[in-house]
Amino acid sequence: MKKILVHGSGHKATSWNKTISYMENKEDILCPNLFFILNNKEASYVNLYSSFAEYCNNVSGQLDLCGISLGGILALNYALDFPDKVHSLVLIGTPHKVPKIIFSIQNLIFRFLPKSFFESMEFSKKDIFILGNSMKTLNFSNRVQNIRCRTLIVCGEKDSANLKSAYYLSEHIQNSELKIIKNTGHVVNEENPEGLSEILNDYYNINEML
Repeated sequence: MKKILVHGSGHKATSWNKTISYMENKEDILCPNLFFILNNKEASYVNLYSSFAEYCNNVSGQLDLCGISLGGILALNYALDFPDKVHSLVLIGTPHKVPKIIFSIQNLIFRFLPKSFFESMEFSKKDIFILGNSMKTLNFSNRVQNIRCRTLIVCGEKDSANLKSAYYLSEHIQNSELKIIKNTGHVVNEENPEGLSEILNDYYNINEML
């Protein structure tokens, strides 16, 4: 079964490399480049989600979806829309609704940063603003209880912006478990790749037995 690891808006598909290096069954892992799958369309959330859904639908069989931040939002959205396609779900540092105040502050900071700052990201400065503005009203609060697949919620202990959401998701998704990784912030796959890989390996090994 294919495992799809989805990066966040501020990172690249390669941000998963260190985590994958510690994982088992690497041949079953896919890491889509979100900018690439947009295929030159405007970087709005509607376009990105549509492209992501098309990507997942073109992979045969059920999927183990794992996403961080924006990647988690996309994975959650897809699991809600295509429940029969998703075997399991991992949500890392994923908000169940977009925190408007935090996004506004982030956009204000980004506005004054040079374009060179965004070179380490998959999306350009312009695309980050388009994407952020198109996500302001996203809210899955009243839908997450419809998730039926086995779900793992992961959050860094220092990721204060998403800890509350992690607990919310674990309380409202029936077949879920929560893992808080100590001494780690938001970008779990880069800050603590070995610790994350241990959690994922254990989780996927159990998945294979179910």
